[in-house]
Amino acid sequence: MARRLFAAAVLALVAAAPVRAAEVDALLPAETESVMFVNVKQILDSDLVKKYALGQLKQALQGNENQKLLKDLGLDPLKDIDRVTVGSWGKGPEDMEAVAIVRGKFDPEKLFAAAKDQAAKNADKVAIVEEKVGGKTYKLVKITQDNQPKPFYVAVADEKTIVGANDKKLTTQILAAAEKGTTKPSLKKELAALVLKQDEKASVFACGLAEGKADNLPGLNNIPGVNPEKFQKGLEKLKTFSMTVRLTDEVGLEVVMGMKDADSADDFGAEISNLIGTAKGFLPLLTQNQPNLKPLVDEVGKTLKSKVSKNDVLINLKLTAESIGKATGAGD
Repeated sequence: MARRLFAAAVLALVAAAPVRAAEVDALLPAETESVMFVNVKQILDSDLVKKYALGQLKQALQGNENQKLLKDLGLDPLKDIDRVTVGSWGKGPEDMEAVAIVRGKFDPEKLFAAAKDQAAKNADKVAIVEEKVGGKTYKLVKITQDNQPKPFYVAVADEKTIVGANDKKLTTQILAAAEKGTTKPSLKKELAALVLKQDEKASVFACGLAEGKADNLPGLNNIPGVNPEKFQKGLEKLKTFSMTVRLTDEVGLEVVMGMKDADSADDFGAEISNLIGTAKGFLPLLTQNQPNLKPLVDEVGKTLKSKVSKNDVLINLKLTAESIGKATGAGD
């Protein structure tokens, strides 16, 4: 009897346990101001993706050209990539620095050999470059894209980690940190605390320090339902932001905007509520030419809500697999 009571108590504690806090990736540079985390494995294992997207993903990867490239890379994206963490900072889109850390299972030799092969075939897009740090020379893969202002430099740190950045020195600094086995995060205390509040079991989360980042935001005059002056004042009191997406058998979205104080949260919460109300009024227009969207639009209208909790303004949205299936035609 005592054993059963103990087991029941343990189960009750597990059921009542809070979401598991996310970890701060030790390879993120101290300059980082925002973090995005993509739980690739969880997304691919979710019921929603298995039902509506996994088949298409597999089919896309089975093309002759894709199959050959993946074979050369020694990589199966549906099995070998666990998670991706992106850190960024800067004053604007043209002055943005970004780093990416990919965790999973990789073959460094095959990946580098495939990169050399691509560099020989597409020298204007892919190149092998060198960068020295502390007397050591690192070989990096430079990837140039037409729609990006800066090239991206990628390297395999070890069998479990690929790193990259839009600056050679940044990439080599992360490589050096990975080689040292750095375990102590160097993020700003405020950002590290914000990351630790996130749910590591979520499909995607993004969070960051927002103070001073939304001042003088253009285009507010063109948004229906927005009082530009009040909205801008609210943005100027925004300190942090976070967004969480959970894919299970449905889609859940939560946005949390951390304000300067409770009064600013109340004021900005009222503006967000007005904006959502106006948006809901326009939603039916989306179904005029695409009636299949009606179940999804109706669900957005019912579940898209905002509220204020202490210093935070929260926005929530839930979409069921059924409404998504009907909207995309996959449920037919």
